[in-house]
Amino acid sequence: MCEIIAVANQKGGSGKTTTTKNLGRALAENGKKVLEVDFDPQFSLSTSLGYTNTDSEQFTIGDLMDRAIEMKELPGRDEYIKHSEHFDILLSNIVLSSTELKLVGIMEREYILKSILDELREDYDYILIDCNPSLGMLVINALAACDSVIIPVDSNYLASKGLELFLRTFIRILKRIRKLYIEKYPTHKI
Repeated sequence: MCEIIAVANQKGGSGKTTTTKNLGRALAENGKKVLEVDFDPQFSLSTSLGYTNTDSEQFTIGDLMDRAIEMKELPGRDEYIKHSEHFDILLSNIVLSSTELKLVGIMEREYILKSILDELREDYDYILIDCNPSLGMLVINALAACDSVIIPVDSNYLASKGLELFLRTFIRILKRIRKLYIEKYPTHKI
């Protein structure tokens, strides 16, 4: 059974991308099938894995999100999932920035990423989501899609205060999103 893990923190430079990349590799080295999702418009995970020109890619997570928002069929998995030595990756680019703006005006906007990842769950043991540093609609989508969250943080005072704020907001978001989802889809797993 696949576990979806979001790696999130509203603070930049906290180690989200490094955690995602290294956790994915460790899981893969232990025989697990892993998909890493670069869910940051700055596409640091994609770049760190050698994909320096993601603008030339036919499909990224932003393109998939846009198609899901417009209720269009997604392309075949081989068209958007890249394979590396250790794990698979779903790339990102700047398109994801405009996708976040599109999410504001649609119904069930919190579940767009979930609808995409639910289609991939059967193929993986773990799906890791490298989130952008914010508490905007992209992170809310990641929180609605995940089973658990890793919050990287360093040990200084400001980081711990930021963690406190993130946790408070995160718990509020999860309670509301999960409650609404369970009410609407009582037989679905969340």
